[in-house]
Parts: sequence; C-alpha cells; structure tokens
Amino acid sequence: MSTLARAKHQAKAHPLALDAVLALAVLVCMVAGSFVEPRHRDSVNWVLRTPDPLSLLLMTLGAAALVFRRRAPMAVLALTGTLSVIESVTGDPRAPVAMSAVIALYTVASTTDRPTTWRVGLLTMTVLTGTAMAAGPLPWYAQENLGIFAWTGIGATAGDAVRSRRAFVQAIRERAERAERTREEEARRRVAEERLRIARDLHDVVAHHIALVNVQAGVAAHVMDKRPDQAKEALAHVREASRSALNELRATVGLLRQSGDPEAPTEPAPGLDRLDELTGTFRSAGLHVEVARADQGTTLSAAVDLAAYRIIQEALTNVQKHAGPQAKAEVSVVRVGPNIEITVLDDGSGENETEGGGGGHGLLGMRERVSALRGTLTTGPRYGGGFRVHAILPLKNRTPTGEDPA
Repeated sequence: MSTLARAKHQAKAHPLALDAVLALAVLVCMVAGSFVEPRHRDSVNWVLRTPDPLSLLLMTLGAAALVFRRRAPMAVLALTGTLSVIESVTGDPRAPVAMSAVIALYTVASTTDRPTTWRVGLLTMTVLTGTAMAAGPLPWYAQENLGIFAWTGIGATAGDAVRSRRAFVQAIRERAERAERTREEEARRRVAEERLRIARDLHDVVAHHIALVNVQAGVAAHVMDKRPDQAKEALAHVREASRSALNELRATVGLLRQSGDPEAPTEPAPGLDRLDELTGTFRSAGLHVEVARADQGTTLSAAVDLAAYRIIQEALTNVQKHAGPQAKAEVSVVRVGPNIEITVLDDGSGENETEGGGGGHGLLGMRERVSALRGTLTTGPRYGGGFRVHAILPLKNRTPTGEDPA
C-alpha cells in the first residue's frame, strides 16, 4: 500500500482527528491573517497590527467548532456564522473569522442535496455580506465585504461539486455491483438450464437402452431352453444396447468435466443422421418401425437436430414400453416451410405414457425440449387406438437469448 493510500485509509478511519487537524490549520491561517492590515491609498500596503482579544476568542471558538463539522454540519454553520456576524460588527480592523463559516458552509453543501445547498448558501451569503455592509465599520463597497460575498459563494459551490462527484462515483459503483450480480444470476441460470438439459439426455439414454435391454433379456430367458441360438442373438442385442448406453452416458456425463480434465468427449451429439441406427435398435428388440422422411437437403441447427432425435427416441421407447408386444410404429420427418415436423404414431392396444400418470418424465422432457426451441408439441391417444406424438420445431433457433441450448 502506497503512502497516499495509507493516509487516505487512516483519514477515513479517524475522521474526528482529521477534522481536528483541519481546525488547527484554519485557526493558524485566521490568526496569521489577523496580524496584517491592508492599507489602500495610492498602492496596497500591508502593515502589522495586534488583533483584539475578542477577535482571538472568536477565531478560537470558530476553529474549535469545525472539529464537529461532520457530526452536526448545520449547527456548526450556525455557530460559525454567528461568530462571523459578531466579528463583522465589532471588529475594527476586522479579523478573518468568516473563514470558519466558509469551511462550515462547504461541509453543509458536500453532505446535503442541491436544493438545501442553494437555500443555506444564499441565506449565509446574504446574512454575512449584508451585516458586514450595513453594520460594519467599513464602507459597504469595501473589498473585505465583497470578499465575504465571494468566499461564501466559493464554499457553497465547491461543496456542491464535491457532493456531485461523490454521488457520481457511487452511482458508477452501484451499477458495477448490479452488473456483477446480473452476471452471477445469469451464470446460475445457465447452470440450471444445463443441468436440466443433461438430466433430459440422461433420461432419454437410460430409458431407451434399458427398455431394449429389458425386452431382449426377457426374450433370452423365454427361449433359452428351447431355442438357444435365438437366446444368443437376444443376448448379443443386450450387449450391443448396453455398450451403446455406456457410450452415450460417458459422452453426456463427460460434459461435466472441467476444461483441463483429460479425455474430454469428442463424439458429436446425435441427430437425425443417426435415425436409421436408432430405429434399427428398436427393430432388433422386436418393434416393427416404419420411417418416412421428406427433409432431404435440410440443414438443422445442433439444438434442433438433437431435440428431433431425442423426441423420436423417447416416443419409440414409450411405444416399446407401453403399446403392447404387437404394436407397430410409424415415424415421419417432414419439412414444412420454416419448420420441421416430427410425428410418431403407434397402433398399440396398451396405454401409452401420459403426463399425469405412470410416474414417467418422458413426455415432460419432450415438452421442455420443444418449449426451449419455441416449438409446439402435441401428444395424445389416436382415434381407434394407439398414441400420437407430433412436434413442430423451427429450422433455426428461436430461443429467448438467441443461443444454442445444445
């Protein structure tokens, strides 16, 4: 810490001591000024004189009052102004007692608002100058009288300028603090959104692959004794599904790594380019899936591509889990103007997952994904049986912040 900074810190820590030093300095200046007297003839001459005891007393009282200028600025101004008025009426020649009133007026102006500064400053200036001109021993146009007028105006103006600068600096500091709080809140919001996105991905991955593993394991257990070859094939599908689940879990959880951690995931997020691979896993599990696409040449943002993939994945997982063993599913991906429409239908006899029952979060996760992209999602039973999932996603991101949530 530099010497200047250390001095400022000590001054803020001990304001009364600083005011005492200031009062002593003002007293020295007033006493020194009371020993000289200007003589105005052909030229300005300065002669030594001895101040009156009353003037010395008034100067001492005025300087002593400045010690308490921070605690009671108005009272100190009233006292020093009264002492200055007394000196203006009785002093001949006059001692510079008004210096203490100027310092007190500066303190009032620097610690109050502008209207108060105007009122108090004009009142002080009028009283001190008017008294000196009307009741003092000097002519009303004397330089000493005009000096009182000028110095009181300077004190009020300087105090108001200091107050304005202090308020300006405080406003800048508050804006910086608000901006810092806003950045922290934005960071917390982004963290919460990222947690929600990772939770959705984990749900989709686990629900999809565990459902496939469960179905294939059931098939293997059912045909183990009578058809061991088919049981081996089912177990191979179990192994493949579990390996795929592990890979996707590793990629998703890898997002939680710090930037300096090794082996950061490099595999891109899945999209519609892996739709055939996705439907193939369901066909291997025994679900009949038909795919129709009319989106050739369409370029999707990473967020929309991932959301479309996850919606189809979750919808087919729900068909696998809830629609019954003989259910068939139809998947269509169609570009319609500035949007891409995803539709998953099934003709199952079982009850599909609903948002209000089953304890699942699949449809809720779909709805969150679609809402994050400013799209629409419609789900519900089909007339004649089965379930329908229909999502409309914009080709370009339309999130509130314009950022890619992926």
